[in-house]
Parts: sequence; structure tokens; C-alpha cells
Amino acid sequence: MASARNNLTFKVKPRLFTQLGEQLIRDANLAVFELVKNAYDADATKCEVELYHVDSPAEAHIVIKDDGVGMDEKTLRNVWMMIATDFRALQRQQKQRTKKFNRFPLGEKGLGRLSVHKLGTHCMLTTRVRGGDELVLRFDWNAIESAENLDTAFVSLEKREPRTFRGSKHGTLFTVTGLRESWSRGQVRRLHRAVNSLCSPFDGPADFEVSLEVPDHEDWLKGLFTAEQAAKCALYHVRGSFEGGEAKFTYTFTPPRGEDKLSRRSEKLTPALQKRVGRAGVPIELGKYKIGKVDFEFLIFDRDPAVLRAVTTDINGLKGYLDENGGIRIYRDGIRVYDFGEPGNDWLNLDLRRVNTPAARTSNNQILGALRLDAIASADLREKTNREGFIENDAFADFREAIISILTQVEAEKSKDQRRVREILGRGTGKRVFEKFAELREVLEKKGVLSEVEPKLKAVEKEMELYQDQLLHAAVPGLTIGTMLHGAEKVLEELREAANTGADAAHIKDLVDRLYRAMRPVTNLLKNPTPTKTSAAALIKDAIFSNELRLKKHGIALINGMAEGDKDFRLEGSRQMLVASITNLIDNSIHWLETKGAKKKLLYIGTTNDLEDGPAIVVADNGPGFGTDSPEDLTAPFFTRRSGGMGLGLYIVGEVLRVNKGRLVFPEDGAVSLPDSVDGAVVALQFPGAS
Repeated sequence: MASARNNLTFKVKPRLFTQLGEQLIRDANLAVFELVKNAYDADATKCEVELYHVDSPAEAHIVIKDDGVGMDEKTLRNVWMMIATDFRALQRQQKQRTKKFNRFPLGEKGLGRLSVHKLGTHCMLTTRVRGGDELVLRFDWNAIESAENLDTAFVSLEKREPRTFRGSKHGTLFTVTGLRESWSRGQVRRLHRAVNSLCSPFDGPADFEVSLEVPDHEDWLKGLFTAEQAAKCALYHVRGSFEGGEAKFTYTFTPPRGEDKLSRRSEKLTPALQKRVGRAGVPIELGKYKIGKVDFEFLIFDRDPAVLRAVTTDINGLKGYLDENGGIRIYRDGIRVYDFGEPGNDWLNLDLRRVNTPAARTSNNQILGALRLDAIASADLREKTNREGFIENDAFADFREAIISILTQVEAEKSKDQRRVREILGRGTGKRVFEKFAELREVLEKKGVLSEVEPKLKAVEKEMELYQDQLLHAAVPGLTIGTMLHGAEKVLEELREAANTGADAAHIKDLVDRLYRAMRPVTNLLKNPTPTKTSAAALIKDAIFSNELRLKKHGIALINGMAEGDKDFRLEGSRQMLVASITNLIDNSIHWLETKGAKKKLLYIGTTNDLEDGPAIVVADNGPGFGTDSPEDLTAPFFTRRSGGMGLGLYIVGEVLRVNKGRLVFPEDGAVSLPDSVDGAVVALQFPGAS
């Protein structure tokens, strides 16, 4: 047996308190936040935070008082004075709740008590349980940290007749002096925001209240824009829940006051949850984690100046409130999980999404959101030791993707009403630029000056048409090249593996042929897209050739209408641009067929003469279809229901058809003869005058 002299144990210097306090508690706001959470765990009904003489360092002190159960001597000695105790963690593991309010404990690390160290150099803790003695601990952190070791870093315990909690009163009081940070008006207002965000604004605990006062600077908290004021300015309201692989929510649009032309609109949606992996949409299944049902509520704002003027007279107040409070917060059992939704913590990458598609996406300063978790059911979402968010595990990654998936559907609904609002308020974003030229001509004609300026108007209009066509020529290849290159890359990897493993010559030749077939459409797309005479059959043949490998990979059965006897027709246009447009429709079908998860996935490509005004190329599938989305919505720039999608595909396809003397049509049910079971989305590229 080894001698006791050879057995070593760790020793800790008291200065560890400084290091832990600095690293684990980021700032004074978070320190106060932690002490308020302790009050909640102690079954308090209220917690009062008071700041005194914060502009006078010698007299400044903070008082935090609650009416919770308090602590007896045993709890003080064995729990509160034990750093990293597992007291709360064991309660959580055993699913123990508090006796009075049935609360599930928020603490579990045993480190929250270091918050008093973060706030100041001296602290007095006063506590009492019902009917017990009043216990007082006094901490001089400077003396504790300068001690040689923890065994000599004493904190004295005083027992006394109740002075603070007299009679039947009980609870805990912290008085902190020697503040480590100065408290300016701005910092106090930020603390006010943090304290008031502790309880969920939508469904927080009705039996717990937090207050903040600055007795000698009451004016510092006056004039704050309130949550109630902000809520009245939100045009878009979403309430629902998600669990497993599906969400359910109600979207409500409330127009600005006095805008009777915009009727109130409410929609109930049940979208499947999905995330983007590469270019594909992959279903999310949260049921494999311990997350449980998640309730959510979003208030979404339009920060366009014309809209702001229509919803409030205090525009700066609203904008400042959203800048400080905007984002999506998380609440567990109605109590906030820090620091989701704090300024600077873009945990959902909302601001980055908006940079990519600014007109369609929602940034943090445009949304007030809350997610509500059940404390026991969400065990796989575990808080970091430093209290700043959840551990980045697989459960949290899919949880985050699920929220983005829901936001994508919400933004699709919002975009419909946003266009209408801005048109009514004079922005006219829903009108194409050439329609605005027509309106301008009407106004100028009434003023009697049209004839004088018409030549210059025509010149400008012609230049804009030229620029638009050039932009289309640049944009169309981008719709499909990424997809094609991804497919070619997969074939190239397979080819390299075959060559390295000694595959037979026939297999290698087959892979080289597949690589050529995957890349040839890319080369064709980059050729000069000049109009030529072609046929529907030729366009369909090229589109199928470009996509047959992808269709096979995704297990999609192709029904080629031309092989089934559909009639061909001649047309004139840019073959490359039109093939790219058909490819984009095929790509949409592949995505939504994967999302629906049907046993047999069908894609039909053919022609029809069933529509008025001319023949058309038809792309249809047995996916989920377009639902309640109108053609106007589907072809609007940045409108999308695809997670990670740009929302430009159908818009550009529509523009391609326009410059090629065609039009994009969304036939109603039964308007086009289709094979059996092809009952999903139907899109037609129609060419009036073709034969």
C-alpha cells in the first residue's frame, strides 16, 4: 500500500474566487440576474432590486431582497458555503419541485453565489426561515482572497433576533458595497431591461414578480418605451408550438390604424420542420431528443419609415426599444435562459440571413420573440457553466434549425401583407418598374408635359430594359450551375474512388460519361443566350438530360410526356435560359417531393394545349403543392418557404418568360390533363402565338 506521504491532494488559493467570478459571471447585469434566479428557486413571490447612491462610489450599494423560504444554519453551512455543490443538480435529477409553487429549480452548477463577488468587494447576507433565528454572514472578499489558503479564509456567522425579517416574515437579503463597476444612467436602464426580461412577457409565472428601483435617481427609469407600447406597433403576430417534426401556429396580420383597405388576415399553418444540408431540404425530427413541446410567440415589426409613422408617434422610442430588446429569447418554466436575445448574441444568425436577402428576412431588431420550454422535458438542452446559452450539442443544433424553419414559413406569410402595406403607404414595392412608367405617363399627360419629355422617358425605359435583360442573363446560370456542379462533384468523387480501388475499365468509362453529361449543361448555360428557333421537345430533352442523374439519386420516377404522345410545338427564344428555367422548376419539385416523403415520388414534364392563349410546357409533381400561396406571391422577389432559400427562382423564371415572349402560369386544379397521382404543384411555361 502506498504511503500517505505519497498521496497528493489539490489545494486551492482563495484568489480562485476572483478567477471564477471574472470568467463565469460576465458582468454586473448577469450577476444580479443570477441572484434573482436564486430567489425564484427559494419559492419567493417577489424579488426587489434597489441601487443606492450609484454616482457616489463611497456610498454606493446594492440591495437584493426576496420573501422566499430563507436558509437555516445547516443550509448555509453545507449548501450555500459549498462552491459547486450538487444540491440543486440532485433536485433536478430527481425531478423535485418546490413545496409552495411547484417550481423546478433553475440552478444546478452551484456557482451562482459567486455573483455577489462580481458585484462588490463587501457583502452582507441576511436570511431567516419561518420561525427561526436571523442569520447574518459578512464577506470581505479582499481579506478572503489575500488569505494564505481557504482554511484560514474565514466568514463569520452571526445569529440574532430578527431585525430585517420580523414576526412571521422570512427570506434572504443581500447588501453589497464596494461596487466593482460604476453605474451610469445607461447601465441602470440596461439592468432594468434585464430584470424585467427575467419572466416571460407572454406566459411567465403569475406568482413571481421582480422590481428595480433607484431611489435617489428615479428620473433615470422614466420615459422608457414599454413592452405594451411596442406590442401595439407590431403588424404581424405569430403564436404556436412545435414538437417532433411538425409545427402548428396561427399567423395574424393587423394593419396600421385607419388603413381599412387592408383587411385583417389570420392563417393557421402546420408546416413540417426541415433544415438545409447542402442544397437539399432534410426533415428535422426533434422526437429523438429530450426537448418536448416548445411553445412560441413572435411579434414582428416593419421598420420602413412610412410604416413606422403609421403605427406610432414615438418613432425613436420604438426603434430604440427594438434595438435594445429585439431578438428571440428562451424561457424555461416561464423564467429566462440567459443570454438568448441579448444585444450582440445573434444565436439564430438572423442578422446574417437578412444581409443575404434583406427584403424578405427578419433581423433581431424587427422581432420580439419568446420560446417556452418545460424544464423537465427539455433535459437535452443544457446550460453552459458560464450561464450564457446552451451547450452546442446535436439537440441544440436541431432545435435552432427548427426555429429557422418556422421563421421561414412566417416570413413567407409576412411578405404577402408587407407588399400590400407598403403599396398602400406609397412605397409601391409590389409594382414592376415598367408599370410605374405607365403611371408616370398618365400623371405627366394630365399636367400637359408628356409630349415634351416622352423622348427622354423612352430612352430611359429602353436603357432599363437593356440592363434588366443583362442582369437576367447573368442571374439565370446561377439558378442551376450550383446544382449541376454539386452533382458533377459527386460523380468525380466516385470516379476517383473507382480509379484508386482498381475498378474495371467499363465502370470507369461509364463514370467518365456521367461526368461529361453532368458538366455539359453548365457549358451550354454559359454560352451567349441569343434567341433562336427551337421546340418544346428540344427544351424538355435538354432539361431531362441535365437532371436525370439527380432524379435517379432522389428516387423520383420521371413521366416524360413527349414519350407518351404529348404534342410538340415550335417557339423562338433563348434555349439556354429556357432550359435553365425548366431545370429550376425541376429543382423545386425535387425539394418538395423530398420534404413530403411520399412512398412514390412522381415528376411529370410534358406539353399541353389545354390553356387559353397558347401551348405550354408543363412541370408537375405529386408533392405538397402551393397551398394558399397565390401566383402573385409565388413570383414575388424573395418569397420562399424553403429553409435557406433565396426566393428568387420563380421570380427570375417569370422574367425569363417575359423577355422570351412567354409567361409563367399556375394552372388551377383540373385545368390541365395530367397522369394519375400527379396531384401536387403544377407550373406551366406558356408561349402565346407559338404553334
